Amino acid sequence: MKKLNIAVLGATGAVGQEMLKVLAEYDLPINKILPLGSARSAGKKIVFKGEEVEIQEATDECFKGMDFVLGAVEGDMSKRFAPAIKASGAVYIDNSSAFRLDPDVPLVVPEVNGADAFENSGIIANPNCCTIIALMAVAGIEKLSRIEKMVVCTYQAVSGAGQAGIAELDSQMKALASGEKLEVKTFATQIALNVIPFIDAPYGNDYSKEEMKMQNEGRKILHDPELKVNCTCVRVPVMRSHSIAVTLRTEKKIDIESAKKAVAAFPGVRLIEDYEGRCYPTPLDTTDQDLVWVGRIRQDLTDENGITLWCCGDQIRKGAASNAVQILKLFAEKD
Repeated sequence: MKKLNIAVLGATGAVGQEMLKVLAEYDLPINKILPLGSARSAGKKIVFKGEEVEIQEATDECFKGMDFVLGAVEGDMSKRFAPAIKASGAVYIDNSSAFRLDPDVPLVVPEVNGADAFENSGIIANPNCCTIIALMAVAGIEKLSRIEKMVVCTYQAVSGAGQAGIAELDSQMKALASGEKLEVKTFATQIALNVIPFIDAPYGNDYSKEEMKMQNEGRKILHDPELKVNCTCVRVPVMRSHSIAVTLRTEKKIDIESAKKAVAAFPGVRLIEDYEGRCYPTPLDTTDQDLVWVGRIRQDLTDENGITLWCCGDQIRKGAASNAVQILKLFAEKD
């Protein structure tokens, strides 16, 4: 197996750090690891597989000789560096939203549509975290019958807002415990002991951009332009790992036992029927691992072709870093 030269763009952020951690865990054949950051971060050192590696400033020239670049930066920075990455000959696996709906860029969840990754022209997009987790949960059922529509409600941890989100919840909880004044910077209002039913910017149809990602990205990943998704995204005071309630309608009626077997058999998914005396997962159960846990699979009481379920998955890992590394792994294993 060929040894790879891999760069991580945005290596100092929450997702970038997790990408480096997952790369080490997966024990891929790596010749060189190149952590890239801002000029402010350049010169600092990180530890990768027990060895110190210096962070370099991201420039157009630094991608030469790389086989893959994992992107963990915002969309504007991703668009800024994508031409240089392509020109270097490296494959860019981008975690931002910059290229997800570009018709020339595959949008990939390896277990669901991994073959799409090989139809790239230099860029592969990582889907939105909740899209990944929800589609992992329902993909087994979709193999039994096409999913016509989904009604989804996400309960998203503050990790979805990066390190600033995690820091804000932590500081607010400490302030509450000590009776001090709370500071609100990252979120629109207090997140500690609260929920915020709006994530991201307005889309223009009374939904947010985050809510529309589930339909727009789901259609592309499942190769189904007719898929309909109604989504409400809620920020909750949980540090890490997102939870999602899904009610879906299939073309053919599927009995619940068949649905459970299909979910349990799907790679990367764990069916929860009796875990520590309960039939459902929680965010804490799924933190710092790659499986999507699914529970409470039951008949929808409003539609005989409907199925309702609950799922949880680590937003930073399977919802971002691990999914990107798993895409890279597809190529490593093929070579």
